[in-house]
Amino acid sequence: MQRLIIDFLNVTESAAIASLPWVGSGNKYEADRAATSAMRLFLNEIAMDGIVVIGEGEIDQAPMLFIGERVGTGIGPAVDLAVDPIDGTTSTIHGQNDAITVIAAAPKGSLLHAPDMYMEKIATGPEAKGAININRSLEENLYAVAEAKGKKVNELTVIIQGRERHQSMIDQIRTLGGKVLLFEEGDVIPAMSTCIEHLKIDMFIGIGGAPEGVLAAVGIKSLGGDMQARLLPRTNEEYERCKQMGLSDPKQALTHNQLVNAEDCLFVATGITNNMLISGIRQNNNKFITKSIIIHGKDKKLRYVETEHFCK
Repeated sequence: MQRLIIDFLNVTESAAIASLPWVGSGNKYEADRAATSAMRLFLNEIAMDGIVVIGEGEIDQAPMLFIGERVGTGIGPAVDLAVDPIDGTTSTIHGQNDAITVIAAAPKGSLLHAPDMYMEKIATGPEAKGAININRSLEENLYAVAEAKGKKVNELTVIIQGRERHQSMIDQIRTLGGKVLLFEEGDVIPAMSTCIEHLKIDMFIGIGGAPEGVLAAVGIKSLGGDMQARLLPRTNEEYERCKQMGLSDPKQALTHNQLVNAEDCLFVATGITNNMLISGIRQNNNKFITKSIIIHGKDKKLRYVETEHFCK
């Protein structure tokens, strides 16, 4: 995986820059098309045998980067890819924070093949690894994380998406004295924030997209944290789709190793607009300046990269 780092960085930077003209445009289709086209173009130049296991949707829904699409030159390491050309499309087209372009990768067969449906998620950082259990109540998990981190529950900070479906959890955390940090769009970076010490976030919890869950799981594993999840199929069609993708019990609790079963995994993201980890793209005269993060599971390091792209 390590030798693919610069290649994947080039992909996320290029996709982010391609989306820049559509920031604040209100045009979701064109923003996504621009980022997806750029990502696919540069992925196909990489010496690898890649398969998209988390992408833009099924083959009949997505003309590019669909689930099952093979990318790369076909010569090189066999790689599972989870891609999101824009995590936070709504933020992008409204000119708001929290939009990134992101790739996660692992050896073939290592990533969960998750359909585009809702997923229940819980995550924490390295200090509380092993303490969370998605089958337990929220209160039990809060007390377990607090004990693992040597804190009281009223000293915890939990990050959660500001949605009506989460209101009862928000109320419960606050009733117990914990602090709640709300975010609006894109849960990949918020889930990973539990592993970034200076952000002082103890736990992530909520219901969001399954593809974003797998992307976050790679980043969290690479940083030594812990994550569990459960798919939430809402229709018979979604339930059967899970079974077709290899999950005999689609509603089972998924351990971190079931989400990503490899230490040799890679997470690369570039900011489109600002978020809690990296700044968005800046344009300065004849150049674009991008900020990215790179995390390789084997070395457990978070690298910040600034790149200046000179216009031709």
